[in-house]
Amino acid sequence: MPNSYPNKNLKVFTLNSNPKLAQEIASHIGVELGRCSVTRFSDGEVQINIEESIRGCDVYIIQSTSFPVNEHIMELLIMIDALKRASAKTINIVIPYYGYARQDRKARSREPITSKLVANLLETAGATRIITLDLHAPQIQGFFDIPIDHLVGVPILSDYFEKKNLEDIVIVSPDHGGVTRARKMADRLKAPIAIIDKRRPRPNVAEVMNIIGNVEGKTAILIDDIIDTAGTITLAANALVECGAKAVYACCTHPVLSGPAIERIENSNIKELVVTNSIMLPEEKKIGKIEELSVAPLLGEAIIRVFEEESVSTLFD
Repeated sequence: MPNSYPNKNLKVFTLNSNPKLAQEIASHIGVELGRCSVTRFSDGEVQINIEESIRGCDVYIIQSTSFPVNEHIMELLIMIDALKRASAKTINIVIPYYGYARQDRKARSREPITSKLVANLLETAGATRIITLDLHAPQIQGFFDIPIDHLVGVPILSDYFEKKNLEDIVIVSPDHGGVTRARKMADRLKAPIAIIDKRRPRPNVAEVMNIIGNVEGKTAILIDDIIDTAGTITLAANALVECGAKAVYACCTHPVLSGPAIERIENSNIKELVVTNSIMLPEEKKIGKIEELSVAPLLGEAIIRVFEEESVSTLFD
């Protein structure tokens, strides 16, 4: 694809986490992906070589810190260092999915705050800006001392369901922490909300306790930011059906989908699971129940606006 973006000082590179999304973003902007290679020494050490001049350029790196998380974080840190030493003007990190975001506080004694550690590593390596999507905890923005543009996936998910013309819908938050997200979707779809009251005795284990709100005879749309093992979302779907919901849809921005997630979703009461491509889904996880939406236009537009020093927040007006 020939470059059509008028300013040649805008460079977009990708590493190994989600090259397909990166290509979509570059196509939306109108640039070719920058040339670089990521190789390994025989002992597994990462080696990166930037194969074109980026001196004085504003560089954007696309890299989700998804599975394998530590590999992708290390690739990103080494790439930032390489760009800094090659005299890039700015180093802007586009992280569609920010890994370690669930470790954002000390829930128990002697626990680390790993999302803060990752923020420190990115800044120390030389990042000058972060562009990310649906942080698990919005307060993670405060872990950075560099500018951060926090994009949201609710408009993309809401537009999809609006086009389906579902009747008698209710937007359901799978826990109290997701009420703000559910409210944003409910406002867009002009629907009421309900809340699943649950407790989590240990990580990746959820127990549904009660449903706050009326779901009887309604089409329920569960919304979350991350679906990992799918325990929470499938338990919630079962509880909604038991309480009289006539159909259950689910959606999230980040389809981590680890461990038994695919099997659980396949065997659940969820009619359709709508996700974005913030994390690259391997072919074995692309089952019939899963619908994937692209965040490339959103991220591409955000990059253009940052580069041209325009407002990013107006993307969501």
